Amino acid sequence: MKKLYILSLVLSFTLGFAQTNLKKADALFRNYSYADASKAYEEILQKIENPSAQTLKNAADSYYFISDAQNALKWYRKLYEVQGNNLTDIYYLRYIQTMKAVMDYDEADKITKEYLNKKGDKNEINRYVAQKAQMDSLSKAKSLYTLKNLDINTSKSDFGATFYQEKIVFTSARDTTKFSQKLYTWNNQPFLNLYIAERNPADGSLFNEKVFLPNVMTKYHEATASFDASGKTIYYSTNIVKKNKLVIDQEKVNNFQIIKGDMTDGKLENPQKVPFDSNEYSVGHPSLSDDGQYLFFASDMPGGFGESDLYYVKIASDGTMGSPINLGPKINTIGNDVFPFYRNGVLYFSSDGHYGRGDLDVYESNFSANGTFTTPKNLGAPINSNKDDFAFLIDKTGSYGYVSSNRAEGKGDDDIYSFIKGKPVCNQNISGMAFDRKTKLPLTDVSIMAYNSYSEILAETKTNYDGKYVVTVPCGKVIKMIAAKPNYSSDEKTVETTLENEGEIKDVNFELSNYDDLVVKKKGVEKVDVKPIYFDYDKYDITPLAIEELSKVVFVMRKFPNVKIKIESHTDSRGKDAYNMKLSDNRAKATRDYIVSQDIDASRIESAIGYGESRIINKCKNGIKCTEEEHLLNRRSDFIIIQK
Repeated sequence: MKKLYILSLVLSFTLGFAQTNLKKADALFRNYSYADASKAYEEILQKIENPSAQTLKNAADSYYFISDAQNALKWYRKLYEVQGNNLTDIYYLRYIQTMKAVMDYDEADKITKEYLNKKGDKNEINRYVAQKAQMDSLSKAKSLYTLKNLDINTSKSDFGATFYQEKIVFTSARDTTKFSQKLYTWNNQPFLNLYIAERNPADGSLFNEKVFLPNVMTKYHEATASFDASGKTIYYSTNIVKKNKLVIDQEKVNNFQIIKGDMTDGKLENPQKVPFDSNEYSVGHPSLSDDGQYLFFASDMPGGFGESDLYYVKIASDGTMGSPINLGPKINTIGNDVFPFYRNGVLYFSSDGHYGRGDLDVYESNFSANGTFTTPKNLGAPINSNKDDFAFLIDKTGSYGYVSSNRAEGKGDDDIYSFIKGKPVCNQNISGMAFDRKTKLPLTDVSIMAYNSYSEILAETKTNYDGKYVVTVPCGKVIKMIAAKPNYSSDEKTVETTLENEGEIKDVNFELSNYDDLVVKKKGVEKVDVKPIYFDYDKYDITPLAIEELSKVVFVMRKFPNVKIKIESHTDSRGKDAYNMKLSDNRAKATRDYIVSQDIDASRIESAIGYGESRIINKCKNGIKCTEEEHLLNRRSDFIIIQK
């Protein structure tokens, strides 16, 4: 039944035709008698060896519009064999959707890529890639939703629940009115009407249903209502009727309109059309924002992006409505974008044009600060299935609601499902780069690890060829980030995530030093690369200049926790040998004590020994005249690496 609203938002009805020839089948199709037309085409196509493309389209569409995907796919596939790349956008979409409806996802993806390559639209390709990645991610995550079919559902179409004070108003084709003999020839079901039911807050079930607006009920469709916060104003969809007769446009189609009215003691008063109603196109699925400032709706009015688009109008404090504004190509597609519901800054809607699980899926999009909507995200299973899922409704606390679907396990054409939504897991991304400390060039294959306060690893990744990384971590936590790469120093940062779900903390960058840039190698011996460490004459106190060089030693030992060293201190030949031996030993131990004072484990320093002038490295021994620069070469401290 929902195909009436979802796919074309049009209505026409006709008396049945005998299913004897193609001309009569075409007549049934033109008059939207799709249930009868599908049978007629099925009978005729058994006798036609080479049917025309138009006949194949009509046969496939007849099944498609009554949600018989298996039979629709049979004729769309035949149409694809006949037309190939000449298939139009909308028939590619329907072909792909029927494949998904029978859960042939691999083939659907193959045809989707073929279609996108044919179009060559990079924006469409990027949207497909992003939405497929989001769907793949959803399939691996535990859903927040728990779904339950309601006992109130019938074998006919029941859908479109909406909150009305403490009760629920919904749409149904259940055969309980005096118009029960009048069938809607689209699918041979009774016309739709609005019903009201009590709601059990314990389990979300509905009961004691009855006709909602008996004083304005027509012979045709009343459906999909929305109310203001007080429950005193109603908007709902209905056929355009004049003097109890359908108003037909130039194409012999009866369109839908939105009626606004006042609710008084459960009755509708002062019903009137909204200003953007038209006999020439349909508007329906009204959804009023909680503050009453915006009315969202679906329409096939001229100028849209697809078969039906989503729009909104602004409502002034005196009730005056502005002009309809299309929500744009980020929301609207070449297909059907319908059933809007806006709550707490989030637009929920159904679409068969975005990448989903099949037919209509429910999506959500946040209303951003710059006045636009974010890229729609699929709600995933169990809200969405391989069939039509639509009319999503959630309460103000975001904990429970209703959705409609014609999925296989239902009771009728469309069923209403209640759901409970658990609290979402709040995650954020931390992103940045890793650089070589010396060259400032990006480093690839750097391990990035995120730990919580208990040193439990939360996430791990590696930088890509551009030196970039992204990790996902929980919201509201203090995260210790460590970057490490073989033969490089590690680097560490502390990051505090916020409470913004799916937010991103950028530019958390790391600098790593190559071990080979920090040491010098000579005759098979590795030493920390430092400049001469100067002491005041005849003293062994650590000077500021000495600290500057010793900080390099500390850096190496911190960044390379396996490194162990021994310290050797030397003097020049001036002064007495014994005195120089004692002075150099004091200086060696002073440097050791300073390094240990910087939280370096003393066990990592094997020894700290002074050798005085016993290891002169040039000619400047006792009695040899040398320049100050030559003597300086002998006044040295070596930090020899004995383990790494």
